Amino acid sequence: MSRERKQAVLAFIDLAAQRERLGDSVERAISAVLEHGQFVLGPEVAELEGRLASFCGARHCVSCANGTDALLLALMAEGVGPGDAVFVPAFTFVATVEVAVLAGATPVFVDVRPDTFNLDVDSLEAAIGEAKTRGLKPRCVIPVDLYGQPADYRAISKIADKHGLLVVADAAQSFGASLDGRKVGTLASYTATSFYPSKPLGGYGDGGAVFTDDDDKAARLRALRNHGKGPGRPDAECLGLNSRLDSIQAAILLEKLRLFPAEIPARQERADRYNAGLAAVAKVPELMAGTTSVWAQYTIVTEHRDALAKACREAGVPTAIHYASALNCLPPYREAPKSPAGLRQAEWLAARVISLPMHPYLGAEAQDLIVATVRQALTSSKAGVAHAAE
Repeated sequence: MSRERKQAVLAFIDLAAQRERLGDSVERAISAVLEHGQFVLGPEVAELEGRLASFCGARHCVSCANGTDALLLALMAEGVGPGDAVFVPAFTFVATVEVAVLAGATPVFVDVRPDTFNLDVDSLEAAIGEAKTRGLKPRCVIPVDLYGQPADYRAISKIADKHGLLVVADAAQSFGASLDGRKVGTLASYTATSFYPSKPLGGYGDGGAVFTDDDDKAARLRALRNHGKGPGRPDAECLGLNSRLDSIQAAILLEKLRLFPAEIPARQERADRYNAGLAAVAKVPELMAGTTSVWAQYTIVTEHRDALAKACREAGVPTAIHYASALNCLPPYREAPKSPAGLRQAEWLAARVISLPMHPYLGAEAQDLIVATVRQALTSSKAGVAHAAE
């Protein structure tokens, strides 16, 4: 495919545009790793951890192999396991529930809010009661910052304090966002994030990190990611994982971190333009008071998703569905406990959400085409704006 043709094709997430702005800095960073030969936990890893911690204001950043491991490491660090209930939203990526099972705990599904799509605290309170009736020990809640917006940690923390729950923030999609002036990475005892290539801050492969302000927690995390070995110790002191970050990925992330502060407001500008153009024909995303988002996805809700997806395909506009099934509907998790009021909002959203192209380099002309395509498709379908599940 020619360069001209590549530029003419709309990208869902345009990593090539970002790549051009990086120039040859990535090649130089990778070459430096090739020269010193410390390919795992090399000097770039320590530098990245320091810069990420400084960026968000956390005392510690402990990098690891991927975002899923970041969540699992936090659970392992606290000894979460059999007999424990881990509360997770039913509308998110599967990794959030997966780690509870991998830790040996029992996941308990919680419904989400109709406005932000993040964890609903009333449903959480009911789910805690359900777990107790089943003989489970309420141990941990994993709020997810869906699509880039922080969950309501103000309300979640109150319930967690009341019931003695550990809060592990799943910030795989939200690093760079904030709540009440505090950046993601400082809103919970542990904050796990991902550097998968499609994330707002993504590498060119897998990677993840855990943030904490607690020195002892950070020390445990560092041992757990390296087969349970403490610093300078040749042998394992506890059961751990092989979850170390590659130096090449750290080097790439250091270069991309230079662009990141400017990319965050650029994402907001694109979201604002979408909201202005689409609010009349679809349910557009809402930000909770006091939050900022990094817009990992721009996701609308419509009663005519299939018709919209078809119209977008025909117009050359890529779309995606995040997520097509509530987690409680997936085969491995159908028997898991859930909030007694049900998971109606999560299931309702899974049948109606669709995500549009979103990245900081989305041009006005391209975005105008996307908006026009969506407006025409939904107007033709006489869709109207979808309302939350009753």
